[in-house]
Amino acid sequence: MLIVGRLLLGVGVGFCNQVFPSLPPSFSLKQKWILAANLVNYWTAKIESGNGWRISLGLAAVPALMITVGSLFLPDTPNSILERGDAAKAKQMLQKIRGTDDVDAEFEDLVRASAAAKKIDRPMRRLLTERRYRPQLVFCTLIPFFQQVTGINVVMSSLITGFFNVVATFVSIYVADRFGRRSLFLEGGIQMIICQVVVGGMIAGSFGTSGTGQLSTAAAVLVVVFVTGFVMAFAWSWGPMGWLVPTEICPLELRSAGQAMNAGVNMFFTFVIGQFFLSLLCNLKFGLFFLFAAFVVVMTGFIYFFLPETRNVPIEDMGEVFRRHWFWQKYAAVDDDDNNKGGSAPRRSVELK
Repeated sequence: MLIVGRLLLGVGVGFCNQVFPSLPPSFSLKQKWILAANLVNYWTAKIESGNGWRISLGLAAVPALMITVGSLFLPDTPNSILERGDAAKAKQMLQKIRGTDDVDAEFEDLVRASAAAKKIDRPMRRLLTERRYRPQLVFCTLIPFFQQVTGINVVMSSLITGFFNVVATFVSIYVADRFGRRSLFLEGGIQMIICQVVVGGMIAGSFGTSGTGQLSTAAAVLVVVFVTGFVMAFAWSWGPMGWLVPTEICPLELRSAGQAMNAGVNMFFTFVIGQFFLSLLCNLKFGLFFLFAAFVVVMTGFIYFFLPETRNVPIEDMGEVFRRHWFWQKYAAVDDDDNNKGGSAPRRSVELK
């Protein structure tokens, strides 16, 4: 029953990823529920009757019920309304979102992009095979992979780290649209590297390769501080940005496929890390922190060299960003004939801030 329930949960998570916006506020709400789950598990573990696990699983229905009820009031996006052929209603929704009636230029772009998207069939196949979509394929695969090999699911397992995880997500809410996605990725990566190296070094100095030793009170407090620093860095960078950026970079015709790829890779490597963590810990000991730090070094370099800034760029103009990038331009360049065939949003001048 638990296995079947987990499969159904995966379907539900997939639907949520497709429908709900992958923005920092949404990620913050997710972290609040994780903290609430930690509190529930902490309380139910103390129930002596042995039925605490039933209460813990049963209470998971609360957020599911809230999502179900909330979905009844969730408005459709202009893109979704356009895809179903109601242009007037789509324009009204866009005006409501922007808070102004002056949306003609943006709406025309949405109409053209929606028309191009409708000409595309088998979006997953196109994502995997077509050269011009290579940037989207790489980011929708590597970002969730790197997100998991930071070691976040191994480190974040207590009430303390869960609390600071929630607090730190509010940073991304106020910073992401002010300083950009790249800045958060890079700062968070550097902070995570420092924290992991320090923690790994302190454990190495106290326990060595034998695994026997003792941390002083001061050293233990310092370890907690740096572990918390690692969690906070993830919570305002790779946590929310790892879901937001793959959503932003995919054109309308590939958005569902890109989201599916992002979520699928993320969950697969969550499974892999969970399966092999104990074996890695027994064999590498403190070296496991250095292994995760090495992955963070690689992924931070990957962001620095290959991710263009996507802040304030409409989804229908994202192709132009990649056509200007020093590396991706050889993949993302699309001539006018390709545009006429569909499958690419219309070009226009994009101001990058």
